[in-house]
Amino acid sequence: MTRRARLQRFAWLSIATAVATIALKVVAWQLTGSVGLLSDAAESVVNLVAAVVALIALGVAARPADDNHNFGHAKAEYFSAGVEGAMIFVAAIVIIFAAIERMLHPRSLESLGIGVVVSVVAAVLNGVVALVLLRAGRRYRSITLTADGKHLMTDLVTTAGVVVGIVVVALTGWEWLDPIIAIAVALNILFIGYRLIVESTSGLMDVALPDEDVARFFSVLDEFRSPDVEFHDVRTRTSGHLRFLQLHMLVPGDWSVQRGHDLVEEVEARLHEQVEDLVITVHLEPIEDPRAYEPDRRP
Repeated sequence: MTRRARLQRFAWLSIATAVATIALKVVAWQLTGSVGLLSDAAESVVNLVAAVVALIALGVAARPADDNHNFGHAKAEYFSAGVEGAMIFVAAIVIIFAAIERMLHPRSLESLGIGVVVSVVAAVLNGVVALVLLRAGRRYRSITLTADGKHLMTDLVTTAGVVVGIVVVALTGWEWLDPIIAIAVALNILFIGYRLIVESTSGLMDVALPDEDVARFFSVLDEFRSPDVEFHDVRTRTSGHLRFLQLHMLVPGDWSVQRGHDLVEEVEARLHEQVEDLVITVHLEPIEDPRAYEPDRRP
């Protein structure tokens, strides 16, 4: 099975989960009339939209490089995370308006026991699928699956908070607590949406790789350093699941092209052993030339 097929399988799992949890949460809301449960259902609608966008983004990101996209389409995953963040903002606004309306026009809650049970079932389903998506996101270095998993895990926490609030309402009769819980849910998912947008923006801006990856690069380069071989101007960036490394390798000017090329191949092979999904660009320069030590700061 190709990488694209494996990732899209997880996206379909997310879509199916979103449909199931929306149905369960709408039932819970209809049974109880709780605006807190309505807000929880609204977040699941966002999950569904995000899962569909993720499915499309994963398909685009898996396309090979072409004449118009020489470096591939991996950055499409960042658009998915950004759209999910934006949808979270929309859901939060809807939730806040619904909560304010309930504050102005309070109503009694009904069938709280059954509503809580239905919500718990939805929360368990979300939690299981969230763990699956987060594990797959780490394994395949997919920001789309990771964002989806984090959102489902947030949905689980949200549902737990809403359920606890409803239980408190049932025990105390404090019906004003229901819209307060809904607003708290909205503020929480606003923060999650902000984090997703920041993460997707960082990827689109070619953020450097984590320090641990860079340290592994330098540990490999140190193996080849000698009086005749030096490296400088090491730069990195990430694009979806792909990692990009660019560096200059300095060797004696009287070396043959073949000898320099053979060393480049050896260095690249060792780097690929250390880091997966790595795209390497090496610029070979004469070690005696002072110009070789000038950093290349062209865009």
